[in-house]
Amino acid sequence: MKNPRMVIIAAFFLIAAYLVGSAVFVVDETQQVIITQFGKPQGNPIVDAGIHLKMPFLQEANYFDKRFLEWDGAPNQVPTKDKRFIWVDTYGRWRIADPLLYFQRVRDERRAQSRLDDILDGETRNAIANHTLVELIRSSNREIRIDETLGLDAQAILDKIVDGRSRITNTILKAAANRTSELGIELLDLRFKRINYVREVQEKIYERMISERKRIADKFRSEGQGEASKILGDKERDLLEIRSAAYRQALEIKGDADGTATKIYAGAYNRNAETRDFYEFLKTMETYRNTLSSKDWLIMSTDNNFFKYLEKPNPK
Repeated sequence: MKNPRMVIIAAFFLIAAYLVGSAVFVVDETQQVIITQFGKPQGNPIVDAGIHLKMPFLQEANYFDKRFLEWDGAPNQVPTKDKRFIWVDTYGRWRIADPLLYFQRVRDERRAQSRLDDILDGETRNAIANHTLVELIRSSNREIRIDETLGLDAQAILDKIVDGRSRITNTILKAAANRTSELGIELLDLRFKRINYVREVQEKIYERMISERKRIADKFRSEGQGEASKILGDKERDLLEIRSAAYRQALEIKGDADGTATKIYAGAYNRNAETRDFYEFLKTMETYRNTLSSKDWLIMSTDNNFFKYLEKPNPK
């Protein structure tokens, strides 16, 4: 008799524990819960952490995240207002602001991500199609120092922008937030992760950049060659001026030396008759030595001055 009673008591406790387990549920700090009965929401959302009760078997607890959630869009090819095709990669942050409305409209996070893809991608396309590429890249009309050698491309950098990247993202955020609020979703932030040209346009831009760099390099090379020619010309001119000045100075020194020597010779010659005669004799002997040799023949008259020292001894 004891064994059947114990079995009944154990079964009763098991059933009671199961009923209690089905009626009790725990809500974490990062969660919020919607209670549904036969698929229909019952009461207000439960957002407070702790232990809560529900009707076992009839009601079900649907958990939703209360934290900030991530949305990462897929890169899309989008044309800008100035007809430039670019790849745009965006990301955002959102949270479930109204769990009941969220449950009624999207049910779970997978469907919510799909709806966000449609809304955010669509608003991003509309915003990019209404703005130029310069406004998507820059956020302000800051002052930029540009090297004049950059050529015409520098003007594109200095173009004035009306909206700018920050205002465009805010426009997308506001337009998308109005639509996501109908889903019980609060859109917290949206940013451009990356903006880049499509491959075909990239190749053309790279080619233009290469040709522009080559043009600037050729300009520098031409200016360098011109400067080198100028330096070489200045060097040759300076050398000619130095040589001319040196030659003129050498002639002046030589002339001064010849004049001084002439004065000395004239002074020595005119000092007295004996010295003059002796000087004349020495110079004549020097002339004989430099002019005559053992093989030379001279034919001259006897009254020639050149012959007087050969004809007779020098008189006193």
